[in-house]
Amino acid sequence: MAHAIRFHEIGTPSVMRWEEVEVGQPGAGEVRIRHGAVGLNFADTYFRSGLYPAQLPAGMGVEGAGTIEAVGAGVADFSVGDRVTYTGSPLGAYSTERIMPAADLIALPDGIDFETAAAMTMRGLTAAYLLRRIYPLKAGDTVLLHAAAGGVGLIFTQWAKLLGIKVIGTVSTDEKAAVALAHGCDEVIIYTREDVVARVKEITGGVGVPVVYDSIGQSTFEVSLDSLARRGLMVCFGTASGPTPPINAMQLAVKGSLFVTRPALADYIADPAERAELAAELFSHVEEGRIKIGINQRYALEDAVRAHHDLESGRSIGSSVFTV
Repeated sequence: MAHAIRFHEIGTPSVMRWEEVEVGQPGAGEVRIRHGAVGLNFADTYFRSGLYPAQLPAGMGVEGAGTIEAVGAGVADFSVGDRVTYTGSPLGAYSTERIMPAADLIALPDGIDFETAAAMTMRGLTAAYLLRRIYPLKAGDTVLLHAAAGGVGLIFTQWAKLLGIKVIGTVSTDEKAAVALAHGCDEVIIYTREDVVARVKEITGGVGVPVVYDSIGQSTFEVSLDSLARRGLMVCFGTASGPTPPINAMQLAVKGSLFVTRPALADYIADPAERAELAAELFSHVEEGRIKIGINQRYALEDAVRAHHDLESGRSIGSSVFTV
């Protein structure tokens, strides 16, 4: 019998339940996947807490990797036995097996195992669009990246180094600083004891950075704006500390004619051709060892409550996965 983590009400991690589920057969355009590993992402907590809407009761999770066990009518691009990975809706990745739309799947190269895929598909594609689509970065540019020792951060910094981009990263502890530096950060600011804005200005000769990548949200909003150079861009791609505050347009003018964007991964992988292009570049870097995916936390699926507690407490470093 298949099993899945589901939640019937929004709230703390304790609302999640390990349940038996009936998977059934795939319909037209669908496949049934047996998971080999499942990704654990901070965005998962947004659905559970109610920050992102979900139709209850609901499954949990948006990222997984595994093997196709059955194929529905009209599916031409995949066959039984194919290895695949995915990220995005519908919810339900925290499961031993599930039905998925075939159109949302990405073929997984033989050189990438399921745990690595589950640790990197969402994070890697996020790093991909941040670096390759948001702003025309060029070699020699310096950017500020919050949560530099997180799952996205460690992929981002390695990729940035390949592009000749200098990264100033923020972290909360000396341990995380060491990890960020080892993965390509040029400078690390420990925000719990250093003035981030002052250090950024010191590092950049008083100018600030052209781009700030901020996945923290509420607690870093002002810091991010104040770290930007004139006409700089703040990229808000997460809200780990809570939603960003309302934007005062005049404030952007006063601080240097700044720009703010709130992108979502879904809009950068909605087009199959663009998704394939970003995935191919990511997979190539990983397969050839230019980007290394470190998995620092592994959990059994039934331990999802503990995994979410660890994630929200800030104890996690790098990527986390559920083994299946």
